[in-house]
Amino acid sequence: MFATNAPSQPIHPDKIRPEIQALQPQLVAFRRQIHQQPELGFQEQLTAAAIASKLREWGIPHETGIAQTGIVAIIQGHKTSFRLRTLAIRADMDALPIQEANDVPYKSRHDGVMHACGHDGHTAIALMTAYYLFQHRSSFAGTVKIIFQPAEEGPGGAKPMIEAGVLTHPDVDAIIGLHLWNNLPLGTIGVRSGALMAAVERFSLTIQGKGGHGAMPHQTVDAIVVGSQIVNSLQTIVSRNVNPIDSAVVTVGKFHAGTAKNVIADTAEIEGTVRYFNADLAGFFNRRIEAIVAGICASHGASYQLDYISFYPPVINDEKITDLVRSIATDLVETPFGIVPECQTMGGEDMSFFLQQVPGCYFFLGSANPDRSLAYPHHHPRFDFDETALSTGVEMFVRCVEKYCN
Repeated sequence: MFATNAPSQPIHPDKIRPEIQALQPQLVAFRRQIHQQPELGFQEQLTAAAIASKLREWGIPHETGIAQTGIVAIIQGHKTSFRLRTLAIRADMDALPIQEANDVPYKSRHDGVMHACGHDGHTAIALMTAYYLFQHRSSFAGTVKIIFQPAEEGPGGAKPMIEAGVLTHPDVDAIIGLHLWNNLPLGTIGVRSGALMAAVERFSLTIQGKGGHGAMPHQTVDAIVVGSQIVNSLQTIVSRNVNPIDSAVVTVGKFHAGTAKNVIADTAEIEGTVRYFNADLAGFFNRRIEAIVAGICASHGASYQLDYISFYPPVINDEKITDLVRSIATDLVETPFGIVPECQTMGGEDMSFFLQQVPGCYFFLGSANPDRSLAYPHHHPRFDFDETALSTGVEMFVRCVEKYCN
């Protein structure tokens, strides 16, 4: 099943400058190179080495080994201006623990690991953006930092890179990033201010009851009954405790209990995820879930262990930087229908940590082409995207630099 069946709307070649069009073969080659050698979070040694090798070859100043495998390239503009600003461009590098099912020449060579979310494309776009900007330093003032970040899929590389100082020396004034997006057709761009992607929180619950014979329930504390009531009650948090204007999700994805049909389970394990857009809800779900679990367990005489992790905050785009990105996207796409403001998703992204520190915009670059069977959803073993989107991504980044750093 495709993520979208909408027809692609390729960007007209006249919209992408010839110098960037000429980079398309290199974009594809580098993307496919790292697609064949996918690496999990904080293990991106081959990917980082390939990036650093190109940066050295081109003479672009850079620093490696940030937050283990991260890289930052720094490009100084040669244009004079009364205000010198620093714009950061962020790209993630890591892959997923998925066995690739595509039969393509550039298929993953690492068993059980695959670029199934487009990070290979993000890396290629950022790298060739660095190349173009370094060759055209006279076209902008100030500084551009290209941040190659590890471990977006987990456990999270943005926060360690921030702690290592990637937003300082010089201080970053704004940040942008893109996600190749198979939920949108090629030739479209999803951009909106405010909340774009959801906060990601996770919980793990162990219920301790008292086991016994299935024919003698009065002698037991049935962990399955307790767990079932908890699962049902958790669904009331969104429907009865959250303002209906605020979108939120509480999903229980795992419920394990019991060993035999005639034995009442003494323990149950429940795991789930929480998603929301409104940053003011931070901490609310943790407290509410704890209250529900504690109340139900107490009423049945069971005990519990609840572990709750706030993984990523919501991705919140700054209005002014989003307006800049939207204006550039409007110039680039063929029709007004190519700009998609209704592009929110309950998926999460640790770009959110960067956006908590400096104003910025994260946007979606449509990459699906159903006519070529390049429209499978993200994290699918047959995920792939239309590589035509790569040069569009470079053009978007370059135009953002030229508009912001002048």
